[in-house]
Amino acid sequence: MSAKRLDQVVQATKTAFVFPGQGSQKVGMLAEIAEQFSGVQNTFAEASEALGFDLWQIAQTGEGLDQTENTQPVLLTASVALWRTWLDLGGVAPKYLAGHSLGEYSALVAAEAMSLADAVKLVNLRGKLMQTAVPQGQGAMAAILGLADDQVVALCQQASANAEGSVEAANYNSQGQVVIAGTAALVQAVMAEAKAQNGKAIALPVSVPSHCSLMKPAAEQFAEALEQTAIELPRIPVIQNVNAQAATDVAQLRQALTAQLYQSVQWTKTMQYLQDQGIGYIVECGPGTVLSNLAKRLPNIEKTFAIDSKSRIEDALNAVLVAEGKIA
Repeated sequence: MSAKRLDQVVQATKTAFVFPGQGSQKVGMLAEIAEQFSGVQNTFAEASEALGFDLWQIAQTGEGLDQTENTQPVLLTASVALWRTWLDLGGVAPKYLAGHSLGEYSALVAAEAMSLADAVKLVNLRGKLMQTAVPQGQGAMAAILGLADDQVVALCQQASANAEGSVEAANYNSQGQVVIAGTAALVQAVMAEAKAQNGKAIALPVSVPSHCSLMKPAAEQFAEALEQTAIELPRIPVIQNVNAQAATDVAQLRQALTAQLYQSVQWTKTMQYLQDQGIGYIVECGPGTVLSNLAKRLPNIEKTFAIDSKSRIEDALNAVLVAEGKIA
């Protein structure tokens, strides 16, 4: 089954798709849905051919899945496979797309801004550059819960003042949930102070401190690869991580993807933007339910869906068609 193009499907008016980032991967992802829909295996074969190694085997066995340069292309390919399945089954194209961190690349492939082959090559390189930018064990990330955004920023600034290294807000995920990243010792200091201020702090099992200034060396090298990659303006607006806006030209898009490596993911503002545009339905296109669970808390989101199994994708297909007035 070949993937449909966007000019072959009807576009929704109040549905957005969101694509998850690193951390949503799991061993055996999409195994059940791949048995039902041949497009999943075809998509993995296409991506594997571009990279020269078997992404499906990594996804199913877990061998090497925790290595960032493998995690990123595997997760991107899984998300694109689900997107193609959605369109092939008659799903409507959403009004907007957004992706959390790595998920922004999945969104750009879905929007036909770049090819799957180019995207998996980019994120494979992205993972390698991120891994080498900070020596193993010197960086860390943690989720801070229960404090206001400005409180977390202040704690990071206090910890970084007159210290070797830095710690910063990396992901603004939702109200009361901010992920910090930076030098390991300073991340620990912010965690301790957050707990002292009646917040919660959870260390994240990552090997790379993403979306902070420690990634600037990686971003400089990555910018060169982006310049050499064919990119077009998305055919569906993709809300970018760094500014919660859609790019208006390709140069701006490239610049935002470079900055995304060392600037905060503005997910809270991204979801607010979608709500302001009248979006009421969120479909998470990738393994897991992290982003759809975050969206459930939002006041103007009527319904959220995950589509990483046969039953889930069928339920979402029907519900969105009804919500969009395509079927009674």
